[in-house]
Amino acid sequence: MDNLTPPPLTVLDKYHGPDFQGLYTGTVRVTGGDAKHGRASGVVRSDDGNLELDLRLPEALGGPGGGTNPEQLIAAGYAACFHGALTLIAARNNIPLVNAVVDASVTFGRDPVDGMYMLSADIRIQLPGVDRAIAEQLVRSTERVCPYAKMARQGMVNVVALHVEPHSAGGIDPG
Repeated sequence: MDNLTPPPLTVLDKYHGPDFQGLYTGTVRVTGGDAKHGRASGVVRSDDGNLELDLRLPEALGGPGGGTNPEQLIAAGYAACFHGALTLIAARNNIPLVNAVVDASVTFGRDPVDGMYMLSADIRIQLPGVDRAIAEQLVRSTERVCPYAKMARQGMVNVVALHVEPHSAGGIDPG
C-alpha cells in the first residue's frame, strides 16, 4: 500500500480570483435498480470505479434497509472533509491532535416552510487532550474553511447546473 500522508498545509493558502476555481470534480451515476427508484433500490457508481454501493430506503422510512442512503453519504462526506480541514488548521497552528473524531448525523425530515423535505446536520467533534477553549477556536476556524460546513451554512454559492441529456449521452456505464 502507498504511504498515505495528509495534504500539504499550502492547501489552506487563500485563493484570490474573481471566479470559482474548480480543482476536482467527483462524478457518480445513480440508476434505479429493481424498484426503478434510485433511493429505494438504486446503485451508485463513481466514474473512476472506486465507489459502488447499493442504495436502499432505510427501515425508518418504510424500506427494507440493507444498503446505504443519501443521508449517510452526505454525513460521510461532511465528516471526512471537516476532519481533514480541522487536522490541517491544527497542524498550521502547531496544535497536536491525537485521535480526533468527527461524528456527523444528517437527518431527512419535513420542511415547515413548503411542507416538503429538507436535511439537517449535527456535527460532533472530539479532540482528546486539547484544552476546551482551544478546541472551540479550532472548530470555529474549521467552520470557515470546510466546504461542507460552508455549503450547509450558505447553500451552494454556484448555481447547481441541471441538464437533461439525451439517452445516448456518454458517461458512467450504467452496468
